Amino acid sequence: MIDISPSVMQFLLAFIVVAPLLGAATALPPAPPGLRGSSPDQAVLRHGVTVTGAILIAAIVLALGFDHDQPSRMQATTDISWIAALDVRIHLGVDGISLPLLVLTALLTFLCALYSYFKPPAGPSPRAFVALLLVLESGTLATFAVLDLLLFFLAFEMVLIPMYFLIARWGGAERQAAAWKFILYTLLGSVVMLLGLLLVGLHAGTFDMVALATDNGSGLSKSVQVTAVLAIGIGLAVKTPMWPLHSWLPDAHTAAPTVGSVLLAGVMLKMGTYGFVRIVLPIAPDGMRTFAPYLAAFAVVGIIYGSLACLALARRGAGGDLKRLIAYSSVGHMGFVLLGIASMTPTGVNGALFANVAHGLITGLLFFLVGALKDRYGTADLDTLAGATGAALYGRAPRLGGLLAFAAVASLGLPGLAGFWGEMLAMFGAFDPAPGLSRPAFLTFTAIACFGTLLTAAYLLIVVRRVCMGATRPAAGAEETGPAPELADVQGYELAAWTPLVALTVIAGLWPAVLLGLTDPAVQKLLAGGKS
Repeated sequence: MIDISPSVMQFLLAFIVVAPLLGAATALPPAPPGLRGSSPDQAVLRHGVTVTGAILIAAIVLALGFDHDQPSRMQATTDISWIAALDVRIHLGVDGISLPLLVLTALLTFLCALYSYFKPPAGPSPRAFVALLLVLESGTLATFAVLDLLLFFLAFEMVLIPMYFLIARWGGAERQAAAWKFILYTLLGSVVMLLGLLLVGLHAGTFDMVALATDNGSGLSKSVQVTAVLAIGIGLAVKTPMWPLHSWLPDAHTAAPTVGSVLLAGVMLKMGTYGFVRIVLPIAPDGMRTFAPYLAAFAVVGIIYGSLACLALARRGAGGDLKRLIAYSSVGHMGFVLLGIASMTPTGVNGALFANVAHGLITGLLFFLVGALKDRYGTADLDTLAGATGAALYGRAPRLGGLLAFAAVASLGLPGLAGFWGEMLAMFGAFDPAPGLSRPAFLTFTAIACFGTLLTAAYLLIVVRRVCMGATRPAAGAEETGPAPELADVQGYELAAWTPLVALTVIAGLWPAVLLGLTDPAVQKLLAGGKS
């Protein structure tokens, strides 16, 4: 780690949040003639790589300058009065909970910009695409950095419009319907969430998240806490997404361009679960305790439902779409995150935060790989990908097949890879929940979640067998075909975009203490009401 002055740390965090907006504004005008390269489109895509690369470098420097001996303390803080009448402040800061998500967001956005430079999505002006990508990055980074409830809401909402247009303008079939479903679900959930945030802020006399967490709900009656948790929780659950508020997700993923799916799964879903940890758990603990068993029940139903939906899509002859299958798998994986949060224990919450980061790395890689397959085959239909000759990916594009198999086994939670630790710790937390929660109920939830891990392994191994090894015989109604055509294997730009995700998946799996050492002290302090 390196020694960086507090003022420089403060500047770095402010730069990380604001720079994408400045980059978006400068992406819209035509590039000067001397910077256009071979075409104006190439210039603006290069601009996107440059801006997101600068933000990633700033995020890495911020992480290196972060005081790892005090991860529970808010660092790089800025606190400026904004709306004095409501005591709304521009309050920024990072601790061990938000720092990993901040770096993950910067990394995935840079990789998406790099991938798009070499493989631009088919659609309208690249200038608008890059500008929307940067606005989306700014809103996501701000969500993880702001420490004021109203600023959190503004940042939370800021990502909706760019994602809507990325789906509606650069998406595939049924993109308009999927984009409308996405925006309507998330906006309706956000309206309810805003009412809950206002209820908390007006009753407590402040919107400052640090002060509210330190107060630990003592300034709010139980009825206010219960009402606030219900309202805020609905908005967060839609974004997570929690069953049964998940139905927008498969459509959005199926229609979205590759980079849209990567960012939607890799960082946007984390905004909901982060809100549960940062806002609901410390600010309204009594209300959370009331709803924790219900949250856990919805979580395990989501785990089983997501897995069964994936099994149905994966079977031979079902005509399942691989992007849709991975979207449903996210419902199950985020169920483990919600189960860990519902346990209200340090072990469970640490597991939820670890699973958040692991899911971002692994599912981001999966959507990159499926996007590459769709580019090569022209479809993500599982029966088509499996083929009828038995060759499939291992015989046609072995490196691509190997990467898909790696991502699949990481997603099913193979020990030694990132997907294992978060889900295991979440179930450990549910096995022995916080005082005041029904242990028999949570033991039941844990048993159901364990069964869900078996279903997860089943559908992912079926996908690997079918897509990587091919079908042993044609699907029902399919005709025998001749030898399958050769496919282009992994290209250089794809290797550059995917290698960091592979490496971090292995590192997080082999050395989980790197991440848990950051989150655990911050979680302990959060659950103790701001007391270390």
